[in-house]
Amino acid sequence: MQIRDLPFTDPGEPDVRSGPRFLYWLGRNQLGGQLKALAWGLLHQCGIAGLPLTVGLAVQAAVDRSGNRLALAAALNVLLGVAIAVGEMMLHRTAVTNWITAAARVQQLLARKTAELGSVLTRRVAAGEVVAVSTGDVEKIGWFVEALSRFAAAAAALVIICVGLLIYQPALGIVVAIGVPVLALAVLPLLPRATKRADIQREKAGRATELASDTVAGLRVLRGIGGEELFLGRYREASQEVRRAAVRSARMWSLISAVQVLLPGLLLITVVVYGAHLALDGRIAVGELVTVYSAVTLMLYPLQHFEEIAMAYSFSRPSAKRAARVLALQRVTDPAGTDTGVSSGPGRALPSGDLYDPGTGLLAPEGRFTAVVCGDPDAAGRLADRLGGHAAEPDELPSVLLGGVALDGLALDDARTVVLVQDKDPVLLSGTLRELLDVPSSGQVGAADALAAAQCGDVLEALAQASAGDCQDPMGTRITERGRSLSGGQRQRLALARSLVADPEVLVLDEPTSAVDSHTEARVADGIKRLRAGRTTVVFTSSPLLLDLAERIVFVHDGEVASVGVHRELVHTDARYRAVVTRETDEEESKTMSQATSRAMEKVEESA
Repeated sequence: MQIRDLPFTDPGEPDVRSGPRFLYWLGRNQLGGQLKALAWGLLHQCGIAGLPLTVGLAVQAAVDRSGNRLALAAALNVLLGVAIAVGEMMLHRTAVTNWITAAARVQQLLARKTAELGSVLTRRVAAGEVVAVSTGDVEKIGWFVEALSRFAAAAAALVIICVGLLIYQPALGIVVAIGVPVLALAVLPLLPRATKRADIQREKAGRATELASDTVAGLRVLRGIGGEELFLGRYREASQEVRRAAVRSARMWSLISAVQVLLPGLLLITVVVYGAHLALDGRIAVGELVTVYSAVTLMLYPLQHFEEIAMAYSFSRPSAKRAARVLALQRVTDPAGTDTGVSSGPGRALPSGDLYDPGTGLLAPEGRFTAVVCGDPDAAGRLADRLGGHAAEPDELPSVLLGGVALDGLALDDARTVVLVQDKDPVLLSGTLRELLDVPSSGQVGAADALAAAQCGDVLEALAQASAGDCQDPMGTRITERGRSLSGGQRQRLALARSLVADPEVLVLDEPTSAVDSHTEARVADGIKRLRAGRTTVVFTSSPLLLDLAERIVFVHDGEVASVGVHRELVHTDARYRAVVTRETDEEESKTMSQATSRAMEKVEESA
């Protein structure tokens, strides 16, 4: 895999059972790149390992005054220099390719999961955590995948050097062969504590990122209530916690680095002292001592990779765990395990008919305008997601049915084609208004009609005034990210227009007019009813203006349908419905009930 081949046609199905398993899956899927990096790493490391031999040959040739052997040593030295240069260059190139492709694979997996779950993702995982995983965490994961092959090459080079020294000079080689494993494994007792501190640092950094993301998203609201300093203080405190955790983690890694310097130094002193005694006794030649000394000195370089792989794994393991947790999220399927297999393939029609939720008993007849009233706004949001076939949390409730077909049994694209759910806090992506309304649709509703129904006249005027040039075309005016240049009501109405343009078989709206004034709300309600005539529309709302226009009202209480009817009827017959719609307090409700009871008693007495 080369960088020019990115993105992947199919990033694959990851093993998300745990962080280490996810890292193993990534490495296995890049086996070709890992083997290439290993080969170039071996060439580089073995070139370095061969330098002491040529140096020893040159020293011995000089002692023996042999010009031919000195020339041979020089030629070998040049050859090894070329091998080191080529190996290092290609190793770096291959390793960086492994890093980038691993990070790109993770980012593609996250993007695919985000598209699969939609708005449900941020209900199950904080938006800041998703940002942290897709930015900082993918770099840590890529670092480990990239460092793995270099570590393997360094470990292989150490084995080759030790074996070579045992063969070349057994007396000193045995000392090196015993000392190197001790050096490599000496830091193992320190790794658990270092890993724990790294985990704490990553956790605190993730929380700080989440806090920063949420603060930026709600900056306009914070300024409106004067809460900037409060949240700035919270972020400052979280930032300081990250700093303190990073310092504690760095202290442990400094200790590991010190051990990696101290122990090889002791080994080098041991080799020099012992080798000097052997040379004085005439048991080894001066060139052999120089060769062994140089080999031990150069072994410090591959030993550094042991520290790096430990750091890379310690930092990437929590990152991989976070990524695996996000990637493990699944679209809720029918608990009974049924799969209708319905798809919009060639010659197949999408399902249509009544929308029915067996879990709550909610029924939205085909082609009618149904309003749903819930006392709990969060419960309303969860129910709206269920009606779209992608609940926020796995549960034991059966799938929602459309015309008798389980939505969870449909292909994801088909389910989203027939049912569109507009969240109560919809997101507008950056781009022009024309691009915003250029969405997959039936083609039956034009942009002008949708904008008119959503009462976006003032929005068009504002965009026309902000448009560049003399044309003043509002459709060509750019909308900033999340529509931050617009008011809350304007954003809400543009999002409604986008949903109306899509013209799905079933449109589910969660509080579509909560940010507009009552006069605009009345016109928006009339526009929705007019434009969606003959199409199934479900609106979650407690607004009397919308409820009065609905053909059918379903009141959901404690997770099940409590009453069904029309607004003017339910206001008089259902006290709980009236309390939700009129915002009546318990005291006011009791007073109203008492008055109604008194009037009823008076009528009984009069009749008696």
